[in-house]
Amino acid sequence: MAANTGVTFDITPEQEASKLQFVRRQFSGAPPAVSRDDVNLEGKAAIVTGANGGIGLECCRQLLDLGVSKLIMAVRDEQKGEAARETLTAAKSSASQFIEVWKLDLASYESVVAFARRAESLQPRLDIAILNAGVNRGSFALNPETGHEEDVQTNYLSTVLLTLLLLRTFKQRSSAASPSSSGPGRIVIVSSDTAAWAAFAEKDQTPLLPSFDEEARFSTFDRYATTKLLGQLFVAELARRVPASTAVVNLANPGLCHGSALNRELGLPAAILMRVMGRTAAIGARSLVSAAAGQDARSHGQYIEDCVIRPMAPFVYAEDAQVVSQRLWKETMAELSFAGADKIIEEVSQAGRT
Repeated sequence: MAANTGVTFDITPEQEASKLQFVRRQFSGAPPAVSRDDVNLEGKAAIVTGANGGIGLECCRQLLDLGVSKLIMAVRDEQKGEAARETLTAAKSSASQFIEVWKLDLASYESVVAFARRAESLQPRLDIAILNAGVNRGSFALNPETGHEEDVQTNYLSTVLLTLLLLRTFKQRSSAASPSSSGPGRIVIVSSDTAAWAAFAEKDQTPLLPSFDEEARFSTFDRYATTKLLGQLFVAELARRVPASTAVVNLANPGLCHGSALNRELGLPAAILMRVMGRTAAIGARSLVSAAAGQDARSHGQYIEDCVIRPMAPFVYAEDAQVVSQRLWKETMAELSFAGADKIIEEVSQAGRT
């Protein structure tokens, strides 16, 4: 199986993936919030991407409520980011909490690299990164810089690049940590229920990544779902290579939430569905904050839903998933070779085991 099997579940991946189970989750009540009695983030620094609205902004609020000392709001639109920062500044609980807005455009590798380089200045005090930014386009489009389909570029390739570059920063943090350190840092990649419903018709294509750049293969719902499935396959493979002592890397599903700009291109039917079935962004953010601050090292390489470790999409555990995962890993490392992806994996793997 492609996934880490060190964790047992009280539900099968197939049961977890059922539409009935999804409806139950949406209407069964809110997952518990992480409280300051449970976690105190005073003295810690956190990054949240896609932070100027929706779930990202709510993650920022909840991290500040937990006492985080430095918060980096990573945004594509800095003007909107500054407006959101002002709102948070007015409500923060302590004058010793600092909030900054940094530019990050996941449609651009150059922007991702520049952001990660800037994040190195947070040493030795980068503790949390919640990678929330994503897109769900209503039509096919290729990224003019890379030639890859835009959903795949943003939700998968650029998110993986940022994850790898931040792992290097977390490795440096781990190396500098004192014996009294509060443990490894956390990288949370936002996932989705839809990963379990992806048809993933491209899985047998060789090479795999270029197949997503063919317009004939594009389907609005399935493409977004597939990008989230690719993220699950990647994290499962990453956890095999990078130990939790370097950084705990996990996935978190906020559930279907209204008040998010993610589905703004999908039209009125999607908006109605989100209003009828959706949670508030504040409730959705709870699982992300739990994954970042409320889970221990057992969540490394795992999927958090309603603040509990749950099975990933059934395909992740399928017999043929290992072959597909290996192909995806090799192609992803090749795509990101300009940033030294393989070297980063080698460095952080060795550092975590010494």
